[in-house]
Amino acid sequence: MLTLSSRLDVMNRLGRAMADPSRSRILLSLLERPGYPADLARDLELTRTNVSNHLACLRGCGLVVATPEGRRTRYEIADPHLTAGLAQLLDAVVAVDAGEECAIDGCRCCG
Repeated sequence: MLTLSSRLDVMNRLGRAMADPSRSRILLSLLERPGYPADLARDLELTRTNVSNHLACLRGCGLVVATPEGRRTRYEIADPHLTAGLAQLLDAVVAVDAGEECAIDGCRCCG
């Protein structure tokens, strides 16, 4: 059973991972199917180095796992519960008042 501190750690890891648009795009791609760094870089129009760095972050956060396949490495979402949770999160409706700016100075979340 997860404790409050471990739940908080999970939320922080998810937030850190999804705060970056490139990592979010990689996660969205991996929700559809496992991927390889070179293919992700091509499909998302990112450099291979950039994708590799983001995948390392996602691995460090425990969100993706890597499986060596010969000279290549396949990446996928680490847990089916995470896949389901992210899919449900994407289905959530977020009510945003287009006329209002974020109350946090310097925030560009609604920008």
